[in-house]
Amino acid sequence: MKKTDFNLYLITDRKLVCSSRLPVNSQASSGNGGCCTALVAAVEEALKAGIKAVQLREKDLLTRELLQIAYEMKGLTEKYNAMLFINDRLDIALCTNADGVHLGQASIPVYAVRQVVGDKMLIGVSTHSLQEAVSAEGEGADFITYGPLYETPSKLKYGQPVGLESLKTLRERVSIPVFGIGGIKPEKAKNVIDAGAHGIALISGILGEADIKSAAEKYIKILD
Repeated sequence: MKKTDFNLYLITDRKLVCSSRLPVNSQASSGNGGCCTALVAAVEEALKAGIKAVQLREKDLLTRELLQIAYEMKGLTEKYNAMLFINDRLDIALCTNADGVHLGQASIPVYAVRQVVGDKMLIGVSTHSLQEAVSAEGEGADFITYGPLYETPSKLKYGQPVGLESLKTLRERVSIPVFGIGGIKPEKAKNVIDAGAHGIALISGILGEADIKSAAEKYIKILD
């Protein structure tokens, strides 16, 4: 049985990487191919720093494109002894022998995924309320992300930040690992852990930085 033995969970966003690492004229001409290449390179920088879990979350890619980058990511995570999770797409996770799948509230239910993968994969679930968190645990999730804890552009559609007090209350009701997510800057990371989180999940905090390896190292040092 795989274990959630990581405390920093990197979530991908190729558009963020593309906008921050490729010149504007290059972005327009390279399309998905260029952004995917930039994303793979960016994730490798984070893995070099010591990141041990990556969620491939590129919802708008066509299936063949997603499968190709998933294979590349799997090769990278194996190289650096890290875990790969595929967002939502159980089929892609199975094809690439990923370590887990990460589900949203509109995804295939946890119990249905568990029937397919047994204990061969970890199942993570995105939650934004106490009710969703309790439900995810009840259905058999191995861990959850919870937030947004703070204001962040990538999570605006999920409403106002839930805050640390909400996280503390949640930890009294669920026993599986909880990863705080949403606007967690380095100076806020320790507060999230002190509020009961097992770890933190990041997108822009690492992939939005000019020096990805240094940004990842900073968070790793705080959490360790």
